[in-house]
Amino acid sequence: MSVNRCMYLFSRLHRHISPRTARITAANCYVSSGSVLSNKQHQAGSVVCSRRVSSNSSSPKPPDTSLFVPVSLKTDSSADGSVGAELTQPLDRSELLKILNRFYKRKEMQKLAADHGLDARLFHQAFISFRKYALEMSSLPADLHIILSDICSGAGHIDDIYPYFMRHAKQIFPMLDCMDDLRKISDLRVPANWYPEARAIERKVIFHAGPTNSGKTYHAIQRYLAAKSGVYCGPLKLLAHEIFEKSNTAGVPCDLVTGEERTFVDLEGRAASHVACTIEMCSVSTPYEVAVIDEIQMIKDPSRGWAWTRALLGLCAEEIHICGEPAAIDFIRELMYTTGEEVEVHTYQRLTPFAILDHAVESLDKLRPGDCIVCFSKNDIYSISRQIEARGLECAVIYGSLPPGTKLSQAKKFNDPDDPCKILVATDAIGMGLNLSIKRIIFNSLMKPNINEKGEKHMETISTSQALQISGRAGRFSSKFKEGEVTTMHRDDLPILKEILSQSIDPIETAGLHPTAEQIEMFAYHLPDATLSNLVDIFVSLSQVDGMYFVCNIDDFKFLADMIQHIPLNLRSRYVFCTAPINKKQPFVCTSFLKFARQFSRDEPLTFDWVCRHVNWPLSAPKNIKDLVHLEAVHDVLDLYLWLSYRFMDMFPDTALIRETQRELDNIIQQGVQNITRLIRATDPAIADSLQTPSSRHGQTGGISGSVSSNYTTNSRGPKGQRRSEETMDRSLASRLVRDGMLTPELLRQLQREWSKGKKQESTNQSARSREKQTDNNNDRKGRRKKK
Repeated sequence: MSVNRCMYLFSRLHRHISPRTARITAANCYVSSGSVLSNKQHQAGSVVCSRRVSSNSSSPKPPDTSLFVPVSLKTDSSADGSVGAELTQPLDRSELLKILNRFYKRKEMQKLAADHGLDARLFHQAFISFRKYALEMSSLPADLHIILSDICSGAGHIDDIYPYFMRHAKQIFPMLDCMDDLRKISDLRVPANWYPEARAIERKVIFHAGPTNSGKTYHAIQRYLAAKSGVYCGPLKLLAHEIFEKSNTAGVPCDLVTGEERTFVDLEGRAASHVACTIEMCSVSTPYEVAVIDEIQMIKDPSRGWAWTRALLGLCAEEIHICGEPAAIDFIRELMYTTGEEVEVHTYQRLTPFAILDHAVESLDKLRPGDCIVCFSKNDIYSISRQIEARGLECAVIYGSLPPGTKLSQAKKFNDPDDPCKILVATDAIGMGLNLSIKRIIFNSLMKPNINEKGEKHMETISTSQALQISGRAGRFSSKFKEGEVTTMHRDDLPILKEILSQSIDPIETAGLHPTAEQIEMFAYHLPDATLSNLVDIFVSLSQVDGMYFVCNIDDFKFLADMIQHIPLNLRSRYVFCTAPINKKQPFVCTSFLKFARQFSRDEPLTFDWVCRHVNWPLSAPKNIKDLVHLEAVHDVLDLYLWLSYRFMDMFPDTALIRETQRELDNIIQQGVQNITRLIRATDPAIADSLQTPSSRHGQTGGISGSVSSNYTTNSRGPKGQRRSEETMDRSLASRLVRDGMLTPELLRQLQREWSKGKKQESTNQSARSREKQTDNNNDRKGRRKKK
């Protein structure tokens, strides 16, 4: 064992003894003897390390019984017929109701039921069902009928009902009978053991750590190209496509695999030795010499983190090259410790510096060639691009929902030194996957809509990691701008940006996990009547995770599962449909998803003609922003078709035709984006006006309206600054609501009408109250005079 390894283990031992890590009660290593691991692994002497976490070493957490949906039982006659009534006598329903209610009120029965998994909620639901069953069934099972008859006649004790009550409770709550099995299936504490093939080989893990534009990915890719076989796993289709082209240009045959695309360099379709893929699509069963996992810090992503965990623990490669932020080093070392693998760290420094300017831009009149204005709202992009072109400047536009081809086209336009377009307006989509020649990054806002662990959307200040990722796009080593600059559009945001960039990135502490199709199928075997959404809810509520892991957000999965619950599909197909990457905010995409599932359930292939009828193809060029948004939605629908076609090839047969149509649509969208200013002018004037109202902040003209972050951050500047902030917020509230998609122009106009009407009504009521008060005062005076 190396000296470095000994020192590392000693530091870990000291840390586990330290009170700061009291959550870990012990860390012990054991040689697996074959519950999940293969015999090959055991023979190889593979050591698997398991951390005992205090929260898991105690008794398992109680299940969330609010998720337990009772199964409805058939109320037809029992198999015994009327044997019970023949052996005893018919039951008096009124007397039976009294007996059952007495049984329900007995504390002893409630306690006994709780010991068998029926808490107060389940006990109440089970009793309601049992009482209804006993009173409404035309003939009860013979044994239950005899017991109830004996109790009614005074020959039995009321507690004798309990076994029959529990039998009924387990029929309507089948999970009570298999809770131990369900807990075992949902035990996620040692995910390293899910990948026996990876544990059977000795892997070398190399971490390339550094900021953006430091060359970390370049060094990993050089090793990838030199290997006999390799796989590149990236977070975006654009990144996978870049490595695909770079590899084939270098003379290394490489295939491309994304959720919607399979491209084989071999004309006969034989797999190449190298493959570039999106991380969700990597194979954990194919052996490689080298694997590259890019942007490892995304292992903590609340929605997609599971894909990085799966790749890191499961890839069967002799060398695993990890690229990402230095903040992930300690966590990756700790994670690899659970697999018995050491981590070799290579650190890199940024190749070109970037400087934070001491002044904000404050006006679009001060823009220079090579500027990129970063917004966190699509409507901000529409507004700013219109204002820029109104000044006689051309600008490129890039945001997340644009097709990859359109993004590349806009990036090429901006990078071309011979093109008059020298300004870029973009969202944080530029943070990854695009090579751009940017001199200066200008943050239009520092507030970004985000989704928390509960799936709730809220506005929050961008993190240090996000700010560095975006700022790092300024001054690229391979571009004509060797030194970059970073600033803000608004003066109040600049000190906040400096503070954000001066902070160290929070270290990564947990990695994401996600229930697999096999685990859900095992759950469904025990709970055959539960819906898929309910199965996943119960799985997550029962799941036990090590302190290093968390279960990823499953709200999108459940949203799709609930949408197609009424459609008859087998469980595996239903699961695959629900993992489709669609934008649930797009009504047209959701409607298409529903139609796809319905057509699939009828066993009718979704042909090219069928899809064309659904999307009204061919489509014309967009005339306004609404048309452009619809075209983007249609592009997403075609993406969905391609994604499903690689899972159900027989049912989605016309992949080539759909891909050709998508290319044509991409060209139409590119035309629309190139003429985006004209589209904005053609859009409802209410939107254009609300988006383009110039800000009068700090007395500047030509600035950007209503930055959320600036309004948000000026409220700590004393009474005067606070008053100014409130006024600014009031003036820009309507535009921000429209911009964030929380209010449509029609609703805005309706609210304005109602507000005006309400103000008039309030004024009328106030006048009436004043007259009434005046009358009362006059009457009081007359009364006092009369009294005198």
